[in-house]
Parts: sequence; C-alpha cells; structure tokens
Amino acid sequence: MKRIESGFEHVLFTSRWLMAPVYFGLVLAMVLLLVKFGKELFGLFAQIWSASGSELIIGVLSLVDVALIMNLLIIIMFSGYENFVSKMEDLHTHRDRPEWMGHIGFSDLKLKLIGSIVAISGIELLKAFMNAHNLTDRQLGWMVGIHVTFLFSGLLYAAMDRLAGKGH
Repeated sequence: MKRIESGFEHVLFTSRWLMAPVYFGLVLAMVLLLVKFGKELFGLFAQIWSASGSELIIGVLSLVDVALIMNLLIIIMFSGYENFVSKMEDLHTHRDRPEWMGHIGFSDLKLKLIGSIVAISGIELLKAFMNAHNLTDRQLGWMVGIHVTFLFSGLLYAAMDRLAGKGH
C-alpha cells in the first residue's frame, strides 16, 4: 500500500510540469501584445498631425494599458513558474535577475494581480471619461461601478492577507 501511495504522490508532484506549457502560452500572448503595441504606436504616429490632444492622450493610455498587462504577465510567469513548477537555479546569479523574483508567494501574486487589474481598470475609466461624449451615462455608470468593485476587492484581499499574516 505504501508503494501505491508513493507512486501516486510522485505522479501528483510531477504533474506540476503540466503548467509549463501554460507559462509558455503566456510568452506567446506577450508576443501578441507586442504586435498590438506596435500597431497602436504606428497608428499614433500616423495621425499625430490630425489627432486632437485628447485622442493622443487616449492613444498613449492604450500603450500604457498594454505595458501594464505585459508587466503583469511577466510577474505571473516568473513567480508562478518558480512557485509551482521549478526553481530557476541557473538564473539565480544572473545580473539582470529582478530583485522580486523568487520572493513573490501566492498571496503576493494575488495582491499584485488585483492591483494591476485596478490600475488597468482606472486607465480604461480615464479613457472613457476623456471620450465621455460618445458614451451614455449608463455605460459610464457601469464602468465606474466595475472599477469600484475591483478597488474594494483589492482592499478586501489586502485586509484578509494582513489579518492572515498576523495570525502566524
């Protein structure tokens, strides 16, 4: 019976490698976002003389959105891989290794994720307000409501994390 248990535990432990293709898929998603970033940037340069100031600001905010999402993907890929799949032993002494790498746990990852979602939602809301003449009050109200929901969710996550940490 002990041999069956040991074999089962080995299969469970090895199954963490099923996540590796998921993290590689996120790398491919970053390539897609890079193409989207290039397209947005090229579009901004193409209309620099004809676009209004608010249109340019909305375009730049779209670029910031893509950058935030790509940063979030990097955090998820690195910390998720190191926490759930394997340590990146060969990279521990790399001079460009980010300081936070290897130090973000699952709880920290959740907080960074919700913080990024709140930031992205805030940027989308700012873009909507700058383009408010094309939106109804109902649409703007929903956007504000969703943003406030993300904001309170983030605050609740942080409060729960703090409470859980004090118990240890």
